[in-house]
Amino acid sequence: MTDDRILTTHIGSLPRTPELLDLLKRRQDGEAVDEDVWHETVVDATETVIQKQADVGLDIVNNGEQPRVSFNWYVANRLSGIGDTREAPLWDDLADFPEYAEDAFHAEGIDLTKQPSVTGPVEYVGEEAAREEIDTFYELLEKSDLDFEGTFITAASPGVAAATLVNDYYDSHEEFLSVVGDALKREYELIAETGATLQLDAPDLLTTGHRGFGDRPIEKLKPVVRMHVEALNEATKDIPDEQIRVHTCWGSYEGPHHRDKPLEAVLPILYDLDIGGLSIEEANPRHQHEYRVFREHPLPDEWTLIPGVVDVKTNVVEHPEVVADRLERVADAVGDPTRIVAAPDCGFDTQAGLAMVHPDIAWKKLEALVEGAAVASERLF
Repeated sequence: MTDDRILTTHIGSLPRTPELLDLLKRRQDGEAVDEDVWHETVVDATETVIQKQADVGLDIVNNGEQPRVSFNWYVANRLSGIGDTREAPLWDDLADFPEYAEDAFHAEGIDLTKQPSVTGPVEYVGEEAAREEIDTFYELLEKSDLDFEGTFITAASPGVAAATLVNDYYDSHEEFLSVVGDALKREYELIAETGATLQLDAPDLLTTGHRGFGDRPIEKLKPVVRMHVEALNEATKDIPDEQIRVHTCWGSYEGPHHRDKPLEAVLPILYDLDIGGLSIEEANPRHQHEYRVFREHPLPDEWTLIPGVVDVKTNVVEHPEVVADRLERVADAVGDPTRIVAAPDCGFDTQAGLAMVHPDIAWKKLEALVEGAAVASERLF
């Protein structure tokens, strides 16, 4: 935080080059890829996103998740016990519009109609890949001689990792969630050891009821959300709260979202997270009104709120004044602009090959984010 302006960041994934998307798809399909070519392509792509983040003026940056096939599916490559794939049921809002879902959800890099299945004991086997990703980012950052306010590195939360995988081995979801959290704990600590902020991507905290929940009362959902909060806290118990931020959302996809659960219903549960920052959608047209909830449920002491003020599901570039207005509303509800960091709603390429915003426009939208934060800062400080 600063006491004279609103800082800017983003939520993890950034546009990937066509060359990298091709290699990611081939690796995901099990094809052999020359490791030297892979490494060179990842390095080039990471170097590019570092420079582009500097060019648009972002303050808190990362590696754009360049070597990952998605923000969540990558865990299947870093955990043992992964078997075949299973059919993934449609989310409830998309099930109401199956023809739209069939037309809209085709990804070149990943098949979202399938889920990896867990058929054996889950353990963390991804340390080498994690270290390579982390080291590549920081070596390139040092080489660039660019100066940023801070860095962050993302990781899938225990809850979203467990939701991404089909449990065909453990006796209960609670046991499965605990084992996945224990396994990913090592990755979280590797990230924290760098001094970077650990961002845990946890859309499960708001989307747990998206599949098969239907019209059941939300009280049935709350115990599951509490379980996921507890699993996240347990997996990060050895990392300082102030070094952790959590991103949650209603799913970074262009769908009707008419069955999304209201933020107010679960926000008090989210306040039990042992973290220092919370990223949440505020530009999503289904949820722009929910900034008011932070007035009724004040942000915990020492927390930073990272409101999404740029939509990642439309190619319309927000006017900086629109971004500023959104930031002002949130700052007014929170009561202190120094506790606000501006960001997009979600990542721009969360599932490689299924980006809804054209890469060039994604960077333009991030420019608008920075410009809008500057306008809001002039008004609020």
